[in-house]
Amino acid sequence: MGEQVLVFDLDDTLYLERDFAASGFRAVDAWLANHLGAEGFAGHCEAAASGHSGRVFDTALAAIGIAIDEALVGQLVAVYRGHRPEIALADDARRYLERARVGRRAIITDGPAATQQAKVKALGLEALVDRVIFTDLWGREFWKPHARAYEAIETWADVKQDSLVYIADNPLKDFVTPRRRGWQTVMVAREARVHRTAAPDEAHQADRRISDLDELDEALRSLAAGEAVSR
Repeated sequence: MGEQVLVFDLDDTLYLERDFAASGFRAVDAWLANHLGAEGFAGHCEAAASGHSGRVFDTALAAIGIAIDEALVGQLVAVYRGHRPEIALADDARRYLERARVGRRAIITDGPAATQQAKVKALGLEALVDRVIFTDLWGREFWKPHARAYEAIETWADVKQDSLVYIADNPLKDFVTPRRRGWQTVMVAREARVHRTAAPDEAHQADRRISDLDELDEALRSLAAGEAVSR
């Protein structure tokens, strides 16, 4: 194996996705207070989200006594997705990415492109990685597990597939395609991550599982040495 090219997911891999949600709830709360004089919306969003409600804004609006209106909910979603996020890299991610760089790094991330671009900017990641692929710029049909982003990285990196390592958090979509293409894979299983569903089968599992990026170097050494898979 030659140079290992590290390719990271963004949400819940380099920062906590719940922090973006809290930032977005605050932005929507401020918008509602300014336009409708409503108060307490963010707190009700947090409660609904922690209860795994599928319609957080509907639940929060009902809780503060505002009739649920499709146009209003659409406006709130636009505010949420379009706000300037107040987020920070996880401490371990900052430590890892701010070290003297060895080899190349990239990011593949799903989600509305403008939202993901705002996250990358807020986190200062342009200065810490060499390439960022926002799959939504091609259309939602190209979100993971579609192969297009991985193919683009392969062309850019120009290394053997087993020198590419995808580091991500969600076994439902993150690992099946790169593994099929011969990449190495590492799951970051943060305690506070949003997606906690187990892999549906062996093909969706990662080659290694770590709790944060402080453990990444050891996982990379293990992969490079060809040691037996431990999941």
